[in-house]
Amino acid sequence: MSDSATFTRIALSLPGAISAPHFDRVAFKVKRTFATLAADGRSANIKFTPDEQELKCMVAPEVFRAIDNGWGVKGGRP
Repeated sequence: MSDSATFTRIALSLPGAISAPHFDRVAFKVKRTFATLAADGRSANIKFTPDEQELKCMVAPEVFRAIDNGWGVKGGRP
């Protein structure tokens, strides 16, 4: 498991990545948002393609799950 400081460090290590407020979360983006971190630092949403999402949810269901909204149902599109 990762903590919020590690998650933030990894997200911001991507070339061109920045963080910005996003409703009640922190968004990480390079042109578009690729992840958000909850205010309490206990959960994050990561934008995966549908194939990536399916694989991660299958391989590590204790860590990954599709959220019940448009991104969760269809996955993130680049």
